[in-house]
Amino acid sequence: MHIFSYQPPSIPWLDIRHVDKDIIVINKPSGLLSNPGRAPETHDCAISRVIERYPDAILVHRLDCDTSGILIFARNKKAESHLKTQFQNREAKKVYIAEVAGHVSPRSGQIDLALGPIADNPPFQQVSAQGKVAITDYQVLKHRDNSTLIELCPHTGRTHQLRVHMLALGHPILGDTFYADTAAINASPRLKLHAKSLSITHPYKLTQLTFVSPEHF
Repeated sequence: MHIFSYQPPSIPWLDIRHVDKDIIVINKPSGLLSNPGRAPETHDCAISRVIERYPDAILVHRLDCDTSGILIFARNKKAESHLKTQFQNREAKKVYIAEVAGHVSPRSGQIDLALGPIADNPPFQQVSAQGKVAITDYQVLKHRDNSTLIELCPHTGRTHQLRVHMLALGHPILGDTFYADTAAINASPRLKLHAKSLSITHPYKLTQLTFVSPEHF
């Protein structure tokens, strides 16, 4: 069983990238939960930090604790409903950057492998013919000595989708203590997965917005 040791970063405490009357966008650091768990020590998380400054904030979607990058919140129920519908209908476009073990080839492609939970070991996932549809497009950005910098564009939002899809290709994400082998875990002190950009339709202005946080891997 994976042992979860929670030590959320304090710097930066809250990296806000956009605020208006309907939405809040932050750049979440690696190691910070999106929302609290059951344990008291998990109360410190992205939504609790945002609420300290903006009490009307509502969590719309999540990033894994170890994943950094763009995270959006609503500020009223109508905005929440509008944004959640975009995510459910796959209208929100998400782009991630990852560094993975080995050299990925071919340089671009689509991973179409259904995913399902490992029943006796939550929250772990696995490729499963009985699982839910999971689709990820990828594009190699750079081959490094023993790794690849890669862009990942998920069409679906399954739990641990990008981690398990890269593992299935034989290229686990560096620093992934859930799925990677020892060499890939030891290659990075953190999970090398970053939510680089998020494109949405503003819930009231109905304009197309893209929020970007460059990676620094």
